[in-house]
Amino acid sequence: MNPIPVSRTVATFIVSLVLLQCGSTHKLPAETASANAAPDAPEQPSVRANDAPAQPVKYDGAQLWRIAYDDQPKKNAVAELQDRFDASMWNYNATSVDIFVRGQQLKKAECFLRAANIPYEVVIEDMQRAIDTENPSLEETELWENRNGHRMTWTAYHRLADIYDWMDYLAQTYPDLCSTKAIGKSVQGRELKVLRISNGNPANRAIWMDGGIHAREWISPATVTYIANELVEDWDNQPDHLRNVDWYVLPVHNPDGYEHSHQYDRLWRKNRGGLQYGPCAGVDLNRNYGYKWGGQGTSKQPCSEIFAGSGPFSEPESKAVSEFMQSSAADWKGFLTFHSYGQYILYPWGYDRVVPPDHADLKRVGDAAAEQMLQASGGSRYTVGPSGSTLYPAAGGSDDWARGALNIKYAYTVELRDTGRYGFVLPANQIKPTGDEAVAFVDIIAQEVAKL
Repeated sequence: MNPIPVSRTVATFIVSLVLLQCGSTHKLPAETASANAAPDAPEQPSVRANDAPAQPVKYDGAQLWRIAYDDQPKKNAVAELQDRFDASMWNYNATSVDIFVRGQQLKKAECFLRAANIPYEVVIEDMQRAIDTENPSLEETELWENRNGHRMTWTAYHRLADIYDWMDYLAQTYPDLCSTKAIGKSVQGRELKVLRISNGNPANRAIWMDGGIHAREWISPATVTYIANELVEDWDNQPDHLRNVDWYVLPVHNPDGYEHSHQYDRLWRKNRGGLQYGPCAGVDLNRNYGYKWGGQGTSKQPCSEIFAGSGPFSEPESKAVSEFMQSSAADWKGFLTFHSYGQYILYPWGYDRVVPPDHADLKRVGDAAAEQMLQASGGSRYTVGPSGSTLYPAAGGSDDWARGALNIKYAYTVELRDTGRYGFVLPANQIKPTGDEAVAFVDIIAQEVAKL
């Protein structure tokens, strides 16, 4: 039996009663700056001309909730949380959604869910406490640097300077194997530095790897650098399918946002373009690529966390990658971009719930990689599938562009650990086990590339 449909007017009236009961007023749609259907929109302080907020953003009392997402009333409730209580999605799939709720909105949001009879689970009880305990002190890195020639430890999350110094260290220490190149500059003038790892074999295929396109996903640059370090430091013992590849590694796709997340706002997502918009600054670089730009899962509102920019490749960070890869003589066969979180191996298409003709092959390789990752030290289970169907449609992604514009067969997005216990604030002691899983993933992709 089909339920009796409820008119939009009646539904709005019911929501208004619940909001009044919880001490909140019902805003008309015109009063809402953006639909905020995007993941995570942390509240921003006023921005000074030098990009420094008046003071670092604190998230005392903020929580991460998990809500079942399996029927329309729950989906409606999640939408209301975003619109009325400035909550934001961090992750969601077909069965549940992770919702970030700020401390000042907590009691009203709790009241709203109770009144709507929507159960929820508190995943992170105090976000600021999680942030404060996520990353250990880097005091020991001076001793590490004296012993190893660089400050990178993979027991802590490092700033951009440490990452770039480590890349230079590899180029200086292994000049026949490693080189670095600045392929462009960010909005604020920081270099986008790429590490090339190659034995010089002219028959090599090429694989691109990047991380840090979303600033707050710290495990991504940590993992990408871990993979590269494992490749280089144990090069002589690597199998042929890893040695006979030209590796191009961009650890931090969004250097401005990454530094901003370390200095001022741990949960910042976008780049730092459009500072004139103040709290609404930034473009989601993973909505800014040119393939199917501006489609589903994007926004034209600067305040949105999925703001796609003023046009395809409007941002210097995405434009630099596009121009470098298209002008390169490399024989591109793999495109691997690392994100967090959720533990997914995703392949095209992301712009819609559709798949390319060779989707069965992409699924086969993804499944093989997931199995090898599970067997890795401390291995976790990764879900494999097309982005648009497994998670949600999101146009303008870099992986879709790699497949659609460059025809790179093995284009994958990997959503790293975890499944929500820590979310974006993954403790640094998870870097090495996450890195081991990612090494296993890369190994499978390289084996497949060798067969092409």
